[in-house]
Amino acid sequence: MEEKQELPGKESRKKIGSIDKTLLELLVGILFWGAVCQAAGVWIVKDKPGYSIGLWIGVLLASLAGTHMWWALDRFLEYGGEAAVKLITKHNIIRYAVIVMVMVLVMISGFANPLSAFLGLIGLKVAAYLQPFTHKICAKFYHDQFGTN
Repeated sequence: MEEKQELPGKESRKKIGSIDKTLLELLVGILFWGAVCQAAGVWIVKDKPGYSIGLWIGVLLASLAGTHMWWALDRFLEYGGEAAVKLITKHNIIRYAVIVMVMVLVMISGFANPLSAFLGLIGLKVAAYLQPFTHKICAKFYHDQFGTN
């Protein structure tokens, strides 16, 4: 196993408390997606509780997956070369396995709508595309910590 290599500028990354600004913006985007899907979708479906429960299971799963992704990248990119690739790949597999297990449990249990759970999970992807907009919103609230660039 290779030794950790110090990255220049790591201490200069902007964080609020213990959360990275990019992760905060991603989580804001995921929650925004969940709120939009809740407001728009609940009027269309017949099983409103199943839809809502499934949607928020998916939103929670997307938030946890995004946080885990940030944690793994933040931690393992400090390692050199092949060790970083192996560790990040291992954690990608763990993350996807957990996502699959939760989605299978939702489908088997019938407790929630699996399609709305998938819709909530897609919030991770949507939030990545919304990041320029969530950055502007977060920068207005935390202008001292974020800056405007």
